Amino acid sequence: RDLNLETSQTVFVGTYLSSEARERFKVDYDLFNTGLMKLPCDLPGFAFRKAKLGIERMLKTLTHCAAESKKRMLQGEDPSCLIDFWMQEMVRVTAESKTPPPHSTDEEIGNYLFDFLSAAQDASTSSLLWVVTLLDSHPDVLRKVREEVSRIWSPESDVLMTAEQLREMKYTQAVALEVVRYRPPATLVPHIAVEDFPLTEWYTIPKGSILFPSVYESSFQGFREADRFEPERFSEERQEDVIFKRNYLAFGAGPHQCVGQRYALNHLVLFIAMFVTLLDFKRHRTDGCDEIIYTPTISPKDGCMVFLSRRCPRYPNFTLN
Repeated sequence: RDLNLETSQTVFVGTYLSSEARERFKVDYDLFNTGLMKLPCDLPGFAFRKAKLGIERMLKTLTHCAAESKKRMLQGEDPSCLIDFWMQEMVRVTAESKTPPPHSTDEEIGNYLFDFLSAAQDASTSSLLWVVTLLDSHPDVLRKVREEVSRIWSPESDVLMTAEQLREMKYTQAVALEVVRYRPPATLVPHIAVEDFPLTEWYTIPKGSILFPSVYESSFQGFREADRFEPERFSEERQEDVIFKRNYLAFGAGPHQCVGQRYALNHLVLFIAMFVTLLDFKRHRTDGCDEIIYTPTISPKDGCMVFLSRRCPRYPNFTLN
């Protein structure tokens, strides 16, 4: 979780978060996560109140990040993180139209950043846990991933993986897709029926109803031998992601499909490639360790406890580049 939070903070807000702010952010995010699963009792000392105060502090911090980014982009500096690219575009639009675009105040951008960080944090952490769990229990898949990555990238090169190299890792991409299908992080996605909706011939969902479609259950419908963890289903030969597209709903569908889908999958592929290349790992298995718990995304019951050891002769030194 801490590794994932560090990654998402760097991608979204970069150096605008100081070391002290990152530590405070980590504490507040843990308070937010804990309070999210507790009774909504807004009184001093209760987890919900602590979560509420933590959110306020995080939003204040992210609003400051937005303001600092806007200053840099107004000065014509190069963007270095996601918020810079947003601000660069807003500065351009404002200069052309003489008015800022709607919903572009520092406070609003801070809120958007919090939404992105929240989505990136919990869902991606869930997938990282499951990929380690599933690779440990499927050594044949692990072997194929390692063989593919070794043909494309070497830690001895001291060079960061490129986007082009990630695109070459077809099998590793299939593993990432299968992890998300087999263990979709967000199992339920609430909806509100804006009009009467005929679900079947015999039942119509009334307007205003709150629905909780199961993304988890849809992932096990349609796919061939859906209960098996089988990355080959996403190969060019089988193309089950195309054939059963309507059942692959981990990122939603249509106009409301998750805007962070590509980031999440690239992040997962990069993690897999780096993790299996640099480290050997062995799961500490206990009774029921693979059972699913909700936190609120899903994770293995034991939190995926593993023993780690270095696999490569030496770790890469990226400071050389």
